[in-house]
Amino acid sequence: MMEIFFETKDVFQLKDMEKIAPKEKGITAMSVKEVLQSLVDDGMVDCERIGTSNYYWAFPSKALHARKRKLEVLESQLSEVNQKHANLQKSIEKARIGRHETEERTLLAKELSSLRDQREQLKAEVEKYKECDPQVVEEIRQANEVAKEAANRWTDNIFAIKSWAKRKFGLEENKIDKTFGIPEDFDYLD
Repeated sequence: MMEIFFETKDVFQLKDMEKIAPKEKGITAMSVKEVLQSLVDDGMVDCERIGTSNYYWAFPSKALHARKRKLEVLESQLSEVNQKHANLQKSIEKARIGRHETEERTLLAKELSSLRDQREQLKAEVEKYKECDPQVVEEIRQANEVAKEAANRWTDNIFAIKSWAKRKFGLEENKIDKTFGIPEDFDYLD
């Protein structure tokens, strides 16, 4: 279909293409519209709506310019990648300088490994004694104080309910305690 556009260098409507394409290029009439739309979607054929009609065209110069632009983009990308490759090769060469496998280097690598292991052991030991950290102890004290206040508040609520039940139903205190499972020594925390 592109050959039709390039050979004639003309502008066509869909109905014109449906007549020309089957005769000249052997494209089935049923698929002309789909092929043309796919060429428009790919940017190979231009389409413009004028009034109620769609006009289609493609000139060889546009395809040539598109290929040239694509080639320029690809060449610039290639030069960037080549430059990056050269820079990486230089950095590899710099990194290799002074890194020959020597006895001293092997000893230093072993020492580094043992020091890292020792650091991990020390971290684990510090973690064991974390509960003795003054800051952690202070946080525990504050949490205990909050828990104590909450327990005393609930104790206060229980005494209020017992008092209400005694007045409302005339129950004895020891019967209320026995019914609800409240221990005899139930009192506020000090």
